[in-house]
Amino acid sequence: MFIFAHRGVSGHFPENTLKAIQAALDCGADGIEIDVYALHGELVVIHDRELNRTTNGTGVLEDYSLTELLQLDAGSGEKIPTLWQVLHLVQNRCLLNIELKGHDTAELLVKLLHKARSELGIDWSRLLISSFHHPLLQQIKTLAPALAIGALTASIPLDYCAFAAELGAVSVNCDRAFIDEAMVKDAKKRGLKVFVYTVNNEREAKRLQQLGVDGIFCNFPQEAKSWFA
Repeated sequence: MFIFAHRGVSGHFPENTLKAIQAALDCGADGIEIDVYALHGELVVIHDRELNRTTNGTGVLEDYSLTELLQLDAGSGEKIPTLWQVLHLVQNRCLLNIELKGHDTAELLVKLLHKARSELGIDWSRLLISSFHHPLLQQIKTLAPALAIGALTASIPLDYCAFAAELGAVSVNCDRAFIDEAMVKDAKKRGLKVFVYTVNNEREAKRLQQLGVDGIFCNFPQEAKSWFA
């Protein structure tokens, strides 16, 4: 079972921070999942557009300048990182799943990843770009066909995983509340991997393994690795 550290080791450290990401690297997670929004020409790593849940800020991202946003406390004194900082930290040591938020991240992401490949030596084969915003994924495949994409869904469509195959995705990333055997079988028939979020329970993780799921997103990746040792 492939274990993604969901927003880093978010079960023990402030989510989507460099501390949580470093902890994921330290525990040997197979992959790390992060979330990015575009703000004033920069990609920042944060899950919510609203700031009150994960920072000491109020309002929404667009209320802040980039400088103001990066000065907020994202928990335990940690700051909101930029995607560039995360790429520099991870340095190909595991698969990095970048989930695109908002509606305006695709062009900025591709431009940044070209720069990261030339300046940091980032291996694009160690990246997975995902989103619930499927037109963004389509845009990514047009701008940079070499990038692997994962199509997110919080439901079971009538045609199961056809949407992911049509996008040219390598995986379908599913909500644990909806995934079932028929969805997994359909994904496999189409040559897609199945990754499931967010799984923090050993019994559920092992049930998903029996269904043929390829990987899970977990807030406690070190513990999850022990479930399958």
